[in-house]
Amino acid sequence: MIPELAFTPPVGTPAGVEVLALAELRTRITPRQLAGPNRHDFHVLLTLTDGSLRQTVDFTAYTLRPGSWLWVRPGQVHQWGDITGAIGTLFLFEQDFPDPATAAVACLDDPYAPVVRTPLGDAVDVLHTAARHLDREFHAATRMPVDVHVAVLRHLLAVLVLRLAHLTSPADGSAPEPGSAYLRFRDAVERDFARTRRLDDYARALGYSARTLSRATLAAAGVGAKEFIDRRVVLEAKRLLAHGELSASRIAAQLGFSSATNFSKYFHQRTGQTPIAFRHSARRDHDRDVDGNLALSSTGGPRLSPFCRPVVLADREPTPEQRRLVWSQADTTEGSVCGLLTGNAYCGCHDR
Repeated sequence: MIPELAFTPPVGTPAGVEVLALAELRTRITPRQLAGPNRHDFHVLLTLTDGSLRQTVDFTAYTLRPGSWLWVRPGQVHQWGDITGAIGTLFLFEQDFPDPATAAVACLDDPYAPVVRTPLGDAVDVLHTAARHLDREFHAATRMPVDVHVAVLRHLLAVLVLRLAHLTSPADGSAPEPGSAYLRFRDAVERDFARTRRLDDYARALGYSARTLSRATLAAAGVGAKEFIDRRVVLEAKRLLAHGELSASRIAAQLGFSSATNFSKYFHQRTGQTPIAFRHSARRDHDRDVDGNLALSSTGGPRLSPFCRPVVLADREPTPEQRRLVWSQADTTEGSVCGLLTGNAYCGCHDR
């Protein structure tokens, strides 16, 4: 399971916000914790002054370089890369720390906001100044009452997130002004993607034609409306598969599929993996040590998924390949071979 990370600033620091250098992060969290995916209940802003850093957010990889900003929002699955060669600063804050007006204008609850932003023009210096002021205020010894100090931090954070939201563009350079049709469709998908995946249902509910929604979504998001719906469903499926212990059948029902078989076909068509194969790959990444080796169980053997079950090879011994913990999508009558259990039995993982 991907761990949930709650906001836990050091004792004695103001509640709701924290500023720390990457160097300090390395002293707090083990390389193994950083190597695996995590899910936070708070916002993470990261900017670098030197080096580069590869990050994965919601199963998409990004490369952060000096001057650009990474913004991970609550609920997103975040996996760190190797931070040993990077110098930068983290700004962590809880969802309800900024005032409501700032949260609304900065679109803090927008699940489709760009993950990496690049400052435009002189915004590089403007953002650097805002970040430096917040950093200094957070770490400064102050004789102000605590509530006054927190209010100052809240205002300085507001300056930073408002500047970041409105003085930068997505890393790919595409920042079209979304129209009302797309915004209404986007909100409807976020609300109802587990209820319906039919574009016609959204068009009917919103009072647009399917063609109008497709044009609006293509202009704003770069994909057609049906693809937009499917991507949201697949993202939620990946989160549930990687993060939770629900069976494929339960996930299928939660996402509005009539059966686990239909869900498996839908997922495989759009990702190239079965749901169980994706779950294994996500958890293998989490169980991988920073040196690239798979983690071992307390008995010293490979740690298999709790979803695995033995399949006996009645007429032959396991092959050398089956004697290693291997992860494969090879179709067999019993499912995909993922690893040896014991003797002449291997694990057959099932989508059902």
